[in-house]
Amino acid sequence: MARNIQSLERAAAMLRLLAGGERRLGLSDIASSLGLAKGTAHGILRTLQQEGFVEQDEASGRYQLGAELLRLGTTYLDVHELRARALVWTDDLARSSGESVHLGVLHQQGVLIVHHVFRPDDSRQVLEIGAMQPLHSTALGKVLSAYDPVAHSEALEADRKAFTDRTVCDLDDFEQLLDITRARGYAADVEETWEGVASIAAPIHDRRRMPVGAVGITGAVERLCRSDDEGALRPELIAAVRDCARAVSRDLGAGRF
Repeated sequence: MARNIQSLERAAAMLRLLAGGERRLGLSDIASSLGLAKGTAHGILRTLQQEGFVEQDEASGRYQLGAELLRLGTTYLDVHELRARALVWTDDLARSSGESVHLGVLHQQGVLIVHHVFRPDDSRQVLEIGAMQPLHSTALGKVLSAYDPVAHSEALEADRKAFTDRTVCDLDDFEQLLDITRARGYAADVEETWEGVASIAAPIHDRRRMPVGAVGITGAVERLCRSDDEGALRPELIAAVRDCARAVSRDLGAGRF
């Protein structure tokens, strides 16, 4: 009978360890939990990090799962409950709004796109599953920061970079934006991340009524904003995004919101 490869077994054990319990673990914690010498554990972690399967927080030195695990393909995503529950509703949102739809979750001080529905026209578009978006400037990121305490903390700790003249970087101003987001139930990004691009997003909750992700639409400012009201977002698009988020939440067992 063929023998198992010990280094692969140890790497798999590390990934399982990082997938459960604490969000981030230090080298000593990982080595101790798996009964490994620190040097051995560090070597495996370094290899996993180089391949993108593990990421290290620069500030704390702790490790967590990397986005490459999602970029391997869509097999995992097809069985991911959030994405599975959102498939029909996001397709409907793309058709009704005429815009591209993104489903995002918190990951590594940012938003990881786990599902992307193309804008329903003949334009050339790039699939963005596995892409990362910032927490502080995008609509998806602001929704997560407003409703998820962990995302909120990470948004405050992150470098709030100015992508355009409209990006809100000041801490007090950013907190006010999150208050507004919670009060109205959705977030907006009008040229805060990309010039000429706007987005609208709303939170998705699970059966425990905990925030588990966000869904939103993205498109040209002239399509998402009203030309007769100083660039205000079109209310029918806001309603469509919120309806989609509520529908996915209900399918996840959250009940009525």
